Amino acid sequence: MKTESPKYIKVHPDDNVAIVVTDGGLPKGTELYPGLILEEDIPEGHKVALEPIEQGEAILRYGEVIGYANQPLKTGHWISQFVVDLPEAPPLTSIPIATKVPEPLPELAGYTFMGYRNPDGSAGTKNLLGITTSVHCVAGVVDYMVDMIRRELLPHYPNVDGVVGLNHLYGCGVAINAPASVVPIRTIHNLAMNPNFGGEVLVVGLGCEKLTPDKLLLGTDSDQRINIDDASIITLQSEEHVGFQSMVHDILETARTHLDKLNQRHREPCPVSDLVVGVQCGGSDAFSGVTANPSVGYASDLLVRCGATVMFSEVTEVRDAVHLLGPRCRDQQVGERLKEEMKWYDDYLSLGQTDRRENPSPGNKRGGLANVVEKALGSIAKSGSSAIVEVLSPGQRPTQKGLIFAATPASDFVCGTQQLSSGITVQVFTTGRGTPYGLDAVPVIKVATRNSLARRWFDLMDINAGTVATGEHSIEEKGWEIFHTILKVASGRQLTYSDKWGLHNALAVFNPAPVT
Repeated sequence: MKTESPKYIKVHPDDNVAIVVTDGGLPKGTELYPGLILEEDIPEGHKVALEPIEQGEAILRYGEVIGYANQPLKTGHWISQFVVDLPEAPPLTSIPIATKVPEPLPELAGYTFMGYRNPDGSAGTKNLLGITTSVHCVAGVVDYMVDMIRRELLPHYPNVDGVVGLNHLYGCGVAINAPASVVPIRTIHNLAMNPNFGGEVLVVGLGCEKLTPDKLLLGTDSDQRINIDDASIITLQSEEHVGFQSMVHDILETARTHLDKLNQRHREPCPVSDLVVGVQCGGSDAFSGVTANPSVGYASDLLVRCGATVMFSEVTEVRDAVHLLGPRCRDQQVGERLKEEMKWYDDYLSLGQTDRRENPSPGNKRGGLANVVEKALGSIAKSGSSAIVEVLSPGQRPTQKGLIFAATPASDFVCGTQQLSSGITVQVFTTGRGTPYGLDAVPVIKVATRNSLARRWFDLMDINAGTVATGEHSIEEKGWEIFHTILKVASGRQLTYSDKWGLHNALAVFNPAPVT
């Protein structure tokens, strides 16, 4: 019986480590290649020393320093998190800006998707009624109404895909005028404007909250304001409501008027330039940066070539690789904005008496990631190779098309909420550890980083990029698969597993402002 050769991946010629690809890892004594014998068991996805590494010497992966050895390491040694000291973050003052701006890739024409055209010129991938809330106090009522509308009204509106309650924990008991309150207010405002809601704005408020519905609709100074005359506002404390059923009737009847308009919409051919695609990773592992994320990056480049908007995010998973992103910024202004967002988050973490060491998670480490530097270097692969044309603060909407950095926390559900408020209509989400994460308002395409996850979670992962590690597919082939899947999902021709099973996370609006 023929024994399968051990599999490993060395990313860059300068690397002094490689990751083990063989399912289940490799035992001590395995000959990885002629002359290299493993000194101990190496789990799947974890790093092995390809040469002796002295104490204090740099450990290289992706051709970059991911840390320093805190003890002498022999060839064949397991490079676990415990033998790697975290390096200092790149100082923002020395980050080169716009020094290696990529040339525009050739235009890619002829691709379309079937979307819902909106009055403002944007296009949705779903046709949904969104119910915006001004305060968390009304969340129970909105949940009740969402269920009732689904059961009693939606069967009469066949062109409407669903109803979504935009609940959150903000609105009262907060320092509404604190400088940082601009983030949650802007986020909630822009959630209502997501293209998948068709421009129909229905707000349910309580009546005594600090974030009043009119303030919510006005947003912040940088927001595109929602015309109050074009929105429906229902206030539960209004004296016209006598008993709960009065509230129910009011919301039902108001919902009907919006559903009447939404039901008149139909899918029509739209250029790919109308897509706004968010890319995110969660439950990352050591395969993320060599299989799924580069494949998503290739698809990102294809989308940019079509004129689409692609957003990547997660500040703490960019901070340690920002020296690779600054040179890709289109100009000095974009680069300075990138540094501003990095500094803002550095200060935010410092205020909470913590730092970037809190990322990665225990699961990330079990998946082979030693620290946040290694994680960041793999994370930015989702951005592909295009120039960065704009940098957004949390919850802002883009003004440009192309590759955009939209600053968000790295938390999956917070990042998803913030990207949703920035206007994404599809999200591509890579994972190595596995997560049932999903968003109700936009389809989420899950990409597995390794074959073992794709096999175990065969009915939760939409695409398997693990075949890149085993040599069955190239990054380019997998990138094209992701690109075509995005178009099919955006057109309603393919249902993501998160939508099939109804696995949707609650919204988690980022609120860095004080809670009183």
